[in-house]
Amino acid sequence: MTTRQAGRDLDTSRPHSARMYDYFLGGKDHFEIDKKAALVAAEAHPGLFVTARENRAFMHRATRVLAQEHGIRQWLDIGTGIPTEPNLHQVAQSVVPEARVVYADNDPLVLKYAERLMRSTAQGRTTYIEANVKDPDALMNAVRESEVLDFEQPIALSLNALMHFITEPNDPYDIVRRLLSALPAGSALAMNHCTPDFDPVTWNKVAEVYTNSGTPVQFRSHKDISRFFDGLDVIEPGLCCCHRWRPAGPADGTEPKDAEIGLLAGVGIKR
Repeated sequence: MTTRQAGRDLDTSRPHSARMYDYFLGGKDHFEIDKKAALVAAEAHPGLFVTARENRAFMHRATRVLAQEHGIRQWLDIGTGIPTEPNLHQVAQSVVPEARVVYADNDPLVLKYAERLMRSTAQGRTTYIEANVKDPDALMNAVRESEVLDFEQPIALSLNALMHFITEPNDPYDIVRRLLSALPAGSALAMNHCTPDFDPVTWNKVAEVYTNSGTPVQFRSHKDISRFFDGLDVIEPGLCCCHRWRPAGPADGTEPKDAEIGLLAGVGIKR
Protein backbone atom coordinates (compact mmCIF):
# COMPACT_ATOMS: atom_id res chain seq x y z
CA MET A 1 0.00 0.00 0.00
CA THR A 2 1.28 3.43 -0.86
CA THR A 3 2.53 5.58 1.99
CA ARG A 4 1.61 8.91 0.40
CA GLN A 5 -0.71 11.15 2.37
CA ALA A 6 -4.32 10.06 2.05
CA GLY A 7 -5.72 13.54 1.60
CA ARG A 8 -3.26 14.54 -1.13
CA ASP A 9 -4.71 16.85 -3.75
CA LEU A 10 -8.31 15.91 -2.95
CA ASP A 11 -10.20 18.33 -5.19
CA THR A 12 -13.78 18.91 -4.04
CA SER A 13 -14.30 21.96 -6.24
CA ARG A 14 -15.51 19.91 -9.19
CA PRO A 15 -17.20 16.54 -9.64
CA HIS A 16 -15.18 13.36 -10.03
CA SER A 17 -16.24 10.30 -12.03
CA ALA A 18 -15.37 7.83 -9.23
CA ARG A 19 -17.44 9.78 -6.71
CA MET A 20 -20.32 10.13 -9.18
CA TYR A 21 -20.16 6.35 -9.65
CA ASP A 22 -20.29 5.93 -5.89
CA TYR A 23 -23.49 7.99 -5.85
CA PHE A 24 -25.03 5.88 -8.63
CA LEU A 25 -24.29 2.79 -6.53
CA GLY A 26 -25.96 4.31 -3.48
CA GLY A 27 -22.68 4.83 -1.63
CA LYS A 28 -21.73 7.56 0.84
CA ASP A 29 -18.22 8.48 -0.33
CA HIS A 30 -19.10 11.46 -2.51
CA PHE A 31 -19.69 15.16 -2.13
CA GLU A 32 -22.64 17.40 -2.97
CA ILE A 33 -20.96 18.56 -6.17
CA ASP A 34 -20.65 14.93 -7.31
CA LYS A 35 -24.30 14.26 -6.51
CA LYS A 36 -25.39 17.31 -8.50
CA ALA A 37 -23.33 16.25 -11.53
CA ALA A 38 -24.63 12.68 -11.26
CA LEU A 39 -28.21 13.93 -11.17
CA VAL A 40 -27.59 16.04 -14.27
CA ALA A 41 -26.22 12.95 -16.02
CA ALA A 42 -29.21 10.95 -14.80
CA GLU A 43 -31.53 13.55 -16.31
CA ALA A 44 -29.93 12.75 -19.65
CA HIS A 45 -30.10 9.01 -18.96
CA PRO A 46 -31.96 7.70 -15.89
CA GLY A 47 -30.60 4.22 -16.62
CA LEU A 48 -27.16 5.18 -15.28
CA PHE A 49 -28.13 3.78 -11.88
CA VAL A 50 -28.80 0.42 -13.53
CA THR A 51 -25.61 0.70 -15.58
CA ALA A 52 -23.54 1.15 -12.40
CA ARG A 53 -25.10 -1.89 -10.75
CA GLU A 54 -24.66 -4.06 -13.83
CA ASN A 55 -21.03 -2.98 -14.10
CA ARG A 56 -20.37 -4.31 -10.60
CA ALA A 57 -22.37 -7.47 -11.27
CA PHE A 58 -20.30 -8.22 -14.38
CA MET A 59 -17.07 -7.82 -12.41
CA HIS A 60 -18.33 -10.32 -9.85
CA ARG A 61 -19.38 -12.87 -12.50
CA ALA A 62 -16.24 -12.50 -14.61
CA THR A 63 -14.05 -12.95 -11.52
CA ARG A 64 -15.85 -16.14 -10.55
CA VAL A 65 -15.73 -17.56 -14.09
CA LEU A 66 -12.00 -16.89 -14.40
CA ALA A 67 -11.34 -18.52 -11.04
CA GLN A 68 -13.63 -21.52 -11.49
CA GLU A 69 -13.23 -22.29 -15.20
CA HIS A 70 -9.82 -20.91 -16.16
CA GLY A 71 -7.72 -21.46 -13.05
CA ILE A 72 -6.89 -17.80 -12.52
CA ARG A 73 -5.48 -17.08 -9.08
CA GLN A 74 -4.17 -13.53 -9.58
CA TRP A 75 -5.83 -10.25 -10.53
CA LEU A 76 -4.67 -6.75 -11.44
CA ASP A 77 -7.61 -4.36 -11.10
CA ILE A 78 -6.89 -0.94 -12.62
CA GLY A 79 -9.17 2.01 -12.06
CA THR A 80 -10.32 0.46 -8.82
CA GLY A 81 -12.53 3.32 -7.75
CA ILE A 82 -13.92 3.85 -4.28
CA PRO A 83 -14.14 0.48 -2.52
CA THR A 84 -17.62 -1.04 -2.59
CA GLU A 85 -18.20 -4.42 -0.98
CA PRO A 86 -17.90 -7.06 -2.12
CA ASN A 87 -14.64 -5.93 -3.68
CA LEU A 88 -12.92 -7.99 -6.36
CA HIS A 89 -10.58 -9.70 -3.89
CA GLN A 90 -13.50 -10.73 -1.72
CA VAL A 91 -15.22 -12.34 -4.70
CA ALA A 92 -12.02 -14.05 -5.89
CA GLN A 93 -11.05 -15.27 -2.42
CA SER A 94 -14.54 -16.63 -1.82
CA VAL A 95 -13.77 -19.04 -4.68
CA VAL A 96 -10.02 -19.50 -4.15
CA PRO A 97 -8.86 -18.30 -0.71
CA GLU A 98 -5.25 -18.10 -1.96
CA ALA A 99 -6.09 -15.51 -4.63
CA ARG A 100 -3.79 -12.51 -4.92
CA VAL A 101 -5.07 -9.09 -6.00
CA VAL A 102 -3.36 -5.80 -6.76
CA TYR A 103 -5.56 -2.73 -7.02
CA ALA A 104 -4.30 0.34 -8.87
CA ASP A 105 -5.74 3.85 -9.08
CA ASN A 106 -4.48 7.41 -9.07
CA ASP A 107 -7.45 9.07 -7.35
CA PRO A 108 -6.59 10.54 -3.92
CA LEU A 109 -10.05 9.61 -2.65
CA VAL A 110 -9.42 5.96 -3.47
CA LEU A 111 -6.14 6.23 -1.59
CA LYS A 112 -8.05 7.57 1.41
CA TYR A 113 -10.24 4.47 1.54
CA ALA A 114 -7.63 1.97 0.35
CA GLU A 115 -7.44 0.31 3.76
CA ARG A 116 -10.72 -1.41 2.87
CA LEU A 117 -8.83 -3.15 0.06
CA MET A 118 -6.33 -4.73 2.42
CA ARG A 119 -8.70 -7.15 4.15
CA SER A 120 -7.40 -10.33 2.57
CA THR A 121 -7.81 -13.94 3.57
CA ALA A 122 -4.88 -15.42 5.46
CA GLN A 123 -4.04 -17.60 2.45
CA GLY A 124 -4.17 -14.79 -0.14
CA ARG A 125 -2.73 -11.31 -0.49
CA THR A 126 -4.07 -7.92 -1.54
CA THR A 127 -2.46 -4.54 -1.92
CA TYR A 128 -3.11 -1.13 -3.42
CA ILE A 129 -0.71 0.90 -5.53
CA GLU A 130 -0.99 4.48 -6.65
CA ALA A 131 -0.46 4.58 -10.42
CA ASN A 132 -1.91 6.05 -13.60
CA VAL A 133 -3.08 3.80 -16.43
CA LYS A 134 -1.96 6.48 -18.90
CA ASP A 135 1.61 5.44 -18.00
CA PRO A 136 1.29 1.65 -18.31
CA ASP A 137 5.02 0.94 -18.06
CA ALA A 138 5.36 2.79 -14.77
CA LEU A 139 2.20 1.12 -13.52
CA MET A 140 3.49 -2.36 -14.30
CA ASN A 141 6.83 -1.56 -12.68
CA ALA A 142 4.98 -0.57 -9.52
CA VAL A 143 3.01 -3.82 -9.63
CA ARG A 144 6.22 -5.82 -9.92
CA GLU A 145 7.79 -3.88 -7.06
CA SER A 146 4.84 -4.76 -4.82
CA GLU A 147 5.90 -8.44 -5.15
CA VAL A 148 2.29 -9.59 -4.71
CA LEU A 149 1.76 -11.08 -8.18
CA ASP A 150 3.83 -13.85 -9.76
CA PHE A 151 4.48 -12.85 -13.37
CA GLU A 152 5.33 -16.44 -14.23
CA GLN A 153 1.69 -17.41 -13.64
CA PRO A 154 -1.50 -16.16 -15.37
CA ILE A 155 -2.92 -12.84 -14.21
CA ALA A 156 -6.38 -11.44 -14.94
CA LEU A 157 -6.32 -7.79 -16.00
CA SER A 158 -9.56 -6.14 -14.86
CA LEU A 159 -10.49 -2.90 -16.63
CA ASN A 160 -14.06 -2.20 -15.65
CA ALA A 161 -15.72 1.07 -16.71
CA LEU A 162 -12.25 2.57 -17.21
CA MET A 163 -11.26 2.80 -20.85
CA HIS A 164 -14.08 5.12 -21.91
CA PHE A 165 -12.30 7.71 -19.75
CA ILE A 166 -9.20 7.32 -21.94
CA THR A 167 -9.71 9.42 -25.05
CA GLU A 168 -7.96 8.91 -28.38
CA PRO A 169 -5.07 11.38 -27.78
CA ASN A 170 -3.90 9.00 -25.03
CA ASP A 171 -3.92 5.99 -27.41
CA PRO A 172 -6.13 3.65 -25.36
CA TYR A 173 -5.45 0.61 -27.55
CA ASP A 174 -1.70 0.94 -27.07
CA ILE A 175 -2.21 1.22 -23.32
CA VAL A 176 -4.09 -2.09 -23.19
CA ARG A 177 -1.56 -3.77 -25.51
CA ARG A 178 1.32 -2.71 -23.29
CA LEU A 179 -0.43 -3.91 -20.15
CA LEU A 180 -1.20 -7.29 -21.70
CA SER A 181 2.29 -7.65 -23.14
CA ALA A 182 3.68 -7.78 -19.59
CA LEU A 183 1.46 -10.74 -18.68
CA PRO A 184 2.21 -14.42 -19.42
CA ALA A 185 0.19 -16.74 -21.65
CA GLY A 186 -3.02 -17.90 -20.01
CA SER A 187 -3.67 -14.45 -18.57
CA ALA A 188 -7.00 -12.75 -19.17
CA LEU A 189 -8.55 -9.39 -19.99
CA ALA A 190 -11.93 -8.71 -18.37
CA MET A 191 -13.38 -5.35 -19.28
CA ASN A 192 -16.55 -3.42 -19.95
CA HIS A 193 -17.01 -0.14 -21.76
CA CYS A 194 -19.90 2.26 -22.36
CA THR A 195 -21.27 2.37 -25.90
CA PRO A 196 -23.69 4.67 -27.74
CA ASP A 197 -24.73 1.84 -30.08
CA PHE A 198 -28.17 1.26 -28.56
CA ASP A 199 -29.15 4.91 -28.02
CA PRO A 200 -26.72 7.40 -29.62
CA VAL A 201 -28.68 10.54 -28.75
CA THR A 202 -28.92 9.74 -25.05
CA TRP A 203 -25.32 8.60 -24.65
CA ASN A 204 -24.03 11.65 -26.49
CA LYS A 205 -25.85 13.76 -23.90
CA VAL A 206 -24.22 11.75 -21.10
CA ALA A 207 -20.82 12.29 -22.71
CA GLU A 208 -21.46 16.03 -22.80
CA VAL A 209 -22.30 16.07 -19.07
CA TYR A 210 -19.07 14.31 -18.12
CA THR A 211 -16.92 16.35 -20.50
CA ASN A 212 -18.45 19.64 -19.35
CA SER A 213 -17.82 18.66 -15.71
CA GLY A 214 -14.10 18.28 -16.45
CA THR A 215 -13.95 14.53 -17.12
CA PRO A 216 -13.68 13.85 -20.86
CA VAL A 217 -15.15 10.54 -22.02
CA GLN A 218 -15.21 8.67 -25.29
CA PHE A 219 -17.94 6.07 -25.62
CA ARG A 220 -17.16 3.58 -28.39
CA SER A 221 -19.00 1.27 -30.75
CA HIS A 222 -19.03 -2.53 -30.53
CA LYS A 223 -16.50 -2.63 -33.38
CA ASP A 224 -14.14 -0.21 -31.63
CA ILE A 225 -14.45 -1.90 -28.23
CA SER A 226 -13.73 -5.29 -29.79
CA ARG A 227 -10.32 -3.95 -30.86
CA PHE A 228 -9.19 -4.09 -27.22
CA PHE A 229 -9.47 -7.88 -27.48
CA ASP A 230 -7.35 -8.23 -30.65
CA GLY A 231 -5.12 -11.30 -30.39
CA LEU A 232 -7.06 -12.79 -27.47
CA ASP A 233 -9.38 -15.78 -27.42
CA VAL A 234 -12.67 -14.22 -26.41
CA ILE A 235 -14.72 -16.66 -24.36
CA GLU A 236 -18.46 -17.19 -24.68
CA PRO A 237 -20.74 -15.32 -25.02
CA GLY A 238 -18.30 -12.89 -26.62
CA LEU A 239 -18.56 -9.11 -26.39
CA CYS A 240 -22.17 -8.35 -25.44
CA CYS A 241 -24.32 -6.08 -23.34
CA CYS A 242 -23.14 -6.34 -19.75
CA HIS A 243 -26.17 -8.04 -18.22
CA ARG A 244 -26.13 -10.72 -20.94
CA TRP A 245 -22.60 -11.89 -20.10
CA ARG A 246 -23.04 -15.17 -18.19
CA PRO A 247 -26.14 -14.00 -16.24
CA ALA A 248 -26.34 -15.45 -12.76
CA GLY A 249 -29.83 -16.86 -13.24
CA PRO A 250 -32.45 -17.47 -15.91
CA ALA A 251 -34.17 -14.48 -17.49
CA ASP A 252 -37.47 -13.76 -15.76
CA GLY A 253 -38.70 -11.03 -18.06
CA THR A 254 -37.64 -8.21 -15.74
CA GLU A 255 -34.09 -7.75 -16.98
CA PRO A 256 -33.19 -4.26 -18.24
CA LYS A 257 -33.04 -3.43 -21.92
CA ASP A 258 -29.70 -3.09 -23.71
CA ALA A 259 -30.36 0.61 -24.38
CA GLU A 260 -30.88 1.23 -20.67
CA ILE A 261 -27.47 -0.18 -19.76
CA GLY A 262 -25.34 0.82 -22.75
CA LEU A 263 -22.37 -1.15 -21.44
CA LEU A 264 -20.57 -3.84 -23.44
CA ALA A 265 -18.56 -6.50 -21.63
CA GLY A 266 -16.21 -9.31 -22.55
CA VAL A 267 -13.43 -11.60 -21.36
CA GLY A 268 -10.47 -12.75 -23.46
CA ILE A 269 -7.64 -15.19 -22.77
CA LYS A 270 -4.07 -14.49 -23.87
CA ARG A 271 -2.54 -17.26 -25.98
